[in-house]
Amino acid sequence: MKIIIDVMSGDNAPLEQLKGSIAAAADYPSVSFILVGNEETLKEVAEKEKLNIDRHNITIVNTDSVITMEDEPLSVVRDKRDSSMGTGLKMLAEGKGDAFLSSGNTGALHAGSTLIVRRIKGVRKSAIATVLPYANPTLLIDSGANIEIDPVTYLQFAKMGTVYASKVLKVENPRVGLLNIGAERTKGSKTVREAYELLEADETLNFIGNVEGKELPSGACDVLVCDGFSGNIVLKLTEGCGIYVSKKLKDVFTKNVLSKASALGVKGGLKQMMKDFDASEYGGAPLLGLSKTVIKAHGGSDAKAFRSAVRETIACVENNVNYEIADLLVPPAVSDEGKKNEDK
Repeated sequence: MKIIIDVMSGDNAPLEQLKGSIAAAADYPSVSFILVGNEETLKEVAEKEKLNIDRHNITIVNTDSVITMEDEPLSVVRDKRDSSMGTGLKMLAEGKGDAFLSSGNTGALHAGSTLIVRRIKGVRKSAIATVLPYANPTLLIDSGANIEIDPVTYLQFAKMGTVYASKVLKVENPRVGLLNIGAERTKGSKTVREAYELLEADETLNFIGNVEGKELPSGACDVLVCDGFSGNIVLKLTEGCGIYVSKKLKDVFTKNVLSKASALGVKGGLKQMMKDFDASEYGGAPLLGLSKTVIKAHGGSDAKAFRSAVRETIACVENNVNYEIADLLVPPAVSDEGKKNEDK
């Protein structure tokens, strides 16, 4: 297995990406890691931080430009095709690796993946699937790639999310919920109501109906289907709540001597709770619906989060997620003989 990694993109690149990649290379000695970035810079960072970049399963592909967070999405296929992201995606499309991982510009990664790697035939849109770090992890699809989608795309997202949840997250018969402003089937826009009908009619899905935002933390569903606009709001609110709760708990337990003593008694439980809210435990979000595996790591990933993203990338390849989605969404081709019989 070969994993192509963009180590130059992201808020903390290349240091944290390099540290995470080297740690993952030690975790998976039989996997080949192709690091795409400025070779001189990477070697300087490795030497300064005393990182072993000369492992047997690490190679470097040199590039001189980087897609920044401010760059236009289409820059990856226009003026910055030779960037670390553009080069990595091209290598994936050419079969030089089994998966690609980047913590760079989300818009550019989505656009580049669609135009360079391309979607599975029959898939209307690819989507970013992010695990919401609750005690009962919920796969959110779409979390920001597509602002508006049609009812059939909702259905395809539900099917893709079900494959990922069952294969990678190991959830048996994942419960699929439709994000809405109320539980009643008559709630929401015309598009969402039509999507409800399609989801309910599909017997391959374990569809449980509409799910309101307030129900998510209690584990209302395993796969939450929505458009990217709503999904990104849910994602950012979840991230913000995790930071807020952490700060408030710290304030409560450090207020005085008595509260500090109380904190010792619940230290284990608090540690586990914060781990449940820690997005770095999951690390990466797959772009589902593509012909090959592409994973988006958080822009602010540290080494731990990036290492987890590599683990997620490898799991996607090992579980043949893309092939499973293709088998589920692409109808079998009808032979010429079969077509003649149908015509009769």
